[in-house]
Amino acid sequence: MTAPSGEQPTIAPVTDLPGVGPGTAEKLERLGITTLGDLLLHLPYRYQDRTRSVPFDELAPGTECLVTGKIMASSISYGRRRSLLTRLGDGHGTLTIRLFHFSRGQEQSMQPGSWMRCFGDVRIGPNGLEMVHPEYRLHRAEPPPARAELTPVYPATLGLTSGRIRKWVGAALERCEDALASTLPNMEFADLMKAIQFLHAPSNDQDRINAARERVVLDELTGHYLVMKRRQALLKRQSTIALPSGPKLGRQLLKQLGFRLTRAQAKTTGEVLEDLAKERPMMRLLQGDVGSGKTVVAAFAATRAAERGCQTAIMAPTEILAEQHFETMSAWLAPLGIDVGLLTGRQSAPERRTRLEAIREGQDLVAVGTHALFQAGVEFRQLALAIIDEQHRFGVHQRMQLRDKGRLPHQLVMTATPIPRTLTMALYADMDVSTIDELPPGRLPVHTHGAAMSRRGEVIDRVRDWCERGRQGYWVCTTIEEDEENELNAAESVHAELAAQMPRLRVGLVHGRLPQAEKNAVMAQFKAGEIDVLVATTVIEVGVDVSNASVMVIDNAERLGLAQLHQLRGRVGRGSAQATCILLYEAPLSAVARERLAVMRDTNDGFKIAEKDLELRGPGDILGTRQTGEETFKLADLGIDRHLLPRAVELGNRLLAEDETTAQTIIDTWGRRDAEYASV
Repeated sequence: MTAPSGEQPTIAPVTDLPGVGPGTAEKLERLGITTLGDLLLHLPYRYQDRTRSVPFDELAPGTECLVTGKIMASSISYGRRRSLLTRLGDGHGTLTIRLFHFSRGQEQSMQPGSWMRCFGDVRIGPNGLEMVHPEYRLHRAEPPPARAELTPVYPATLGLTSGRIRKWVGAALERCEDALASTLPNMEFADLMKAIQFLHAPSNDQDRINAARERVVLDELTGHYLVMKRRQALLKRQSTIALPSGPKLGRQLLKQLGFRLTRAQAKTTGEVLEDLAKERPMMRLLQGDVGSGKTVVAAFAATRAAERGCQTAIMAPTEILAEQHFETMSAWLAPLGIDVGLLTGRQSAPERRTRLEAIREGQDLVAVGTHALFQAGVEFRQLALAIIDEQHRFGVHQRMQLRDKGRLPHQLVMTATPIPRTLTMALYADMDVSTIDELPPGRLPVHTHGAAMSRRGEVIDRVRDWCERGRQGYWVCTTIEEDEENELNAAESVHAELAAQMPRLRVGLVHGRLPQAEKNAVMAQFKAGEIDVLVATTVIEVGVDVSNASVMVIDNAERLGLAQLHQLRGRVGRGSAQATCILLYEAPLSAVARERLAVMRDTNDGFKIAEKDLELRGPGDILGTRQTGEETFKLADLGIDRHLLPRAVELGNRLLAEDETTAQTIIDTWGRRDAEYASV
């Protein structure tokens, strides 16, 4: 952050403020606050209306309000719990203030004739309306009218109240009054600092609050976009191993695949191979719906690296998915003379030593694995390409560790979670984006139906009939074990229920708490057709590909988000048979849950579903911010602020072209990101 005077008060540590010692600073750091600038940007999440003192005859239980009254009487009550009761009157009625925890000094200060102004929740007590432990202040005479400003309520943490944070924010505002210099014309709050000051102490004007918030959010989104474009520019100045077309192994792969590429697969493969031929490191996001065929694009990229004698690392988030990639890549690439190796955490010591040597000597031109690939002791002979599947499930530091195994290798990151265009445009501005927007021919859309829990018996009968005719199915549950406080249908009890109701069928069970070896064994049995119905938790969301599985029931589907429901549904319909997904729900449904299930019934288009999920739930796991550990937005909520993204992109591009100083100011305001992240 920069100030016009050349000084930078916003980068001063919070310990410069009165009352902030090392212990308090540690608590503030839990909120992401280490500097005065962080305090300024720690904005309220709601406001309390203390602008009007409510007459006692207008009070209603369950409301939060400001009251003012004269002390009529005060005494200690010795009921089940000792409490200090103070009776207030205001000429319109009476109100009791109850303190369970009080000092001798407080007891003595509650003198009849004094005035008391309180803020808190109104409730019904034994003797009428009362407030329990409100914020209060005593006055000798009737206090003046309340201030016209709303009172901000800040995100807090254990050991820090919103009131204390409010006090420090006020001190930071005084010291940094002219510090944030970003100015954007044609807005109600052209100056960023004016918007921030208003949000910390607003008038009771919701329109102006919205305008000020929008001004700050636009600044933050623009700052993010500018950082992404800086990363991209830095990457373009770096160099790596160019992988131009070689002995045409790609054509051999195309001939022996056994199927024709879709138009989208061919286009995307061309984009990736064109990137690989350049010395500039590729940084490409490959997104495609469940079952769209992203893996075949990865195979052509790995083949290109192999024909140049270079290695490819393919990193998957789970061992099941890693093993699936290994099997697929081996089937496609081994006939071309390309050795594919698998490295996971559960391999025996001798297996691991063999694989590590094969990777180190360059024998394994393609190494497939989990996070084990980037651990110490894994050395590549010449890593030129890193392919990261389900990229949002890996932390940015993990991706950096894999990158550091080579000389800044090309990177292809893949996701089966479709990302709405409004997000990719701004939030992935450091990457080139390829989209596979069609399914392979012959793939039938999954028929999706909703069913209330009262029809559970009918659903079991239908699944039993289907599977007795040779189909396989999943029954997905959201929890593992039953407990008294959890009404969801747990996987273990559902497994017992289905096994009893389907005596002629083989019913299996898999969940995240099973030992990895047991989990893999169950999945292998299901894939081999030795299990007819697999009861599973959402562990099967990613990485299970069983072509004969064409039935899925999702228990308590109303509890899951759209993205997760869509990912789960994508596990069926991978063969030639018509697939069916039944969403079992507990009635009555909330409005949002009803809308979610309606979207699932109406479309199989992952991009439409992603847009609706963003609208209903915000970005959440679409961006994977909870998994990656990357900095999340301080104020922006993409569920409601996504309309500002095109504006942020336009503004960012204009500033980069015409006003580098303001661009740098905005970047500095929202925090510098480490330059090495530019190539992650």
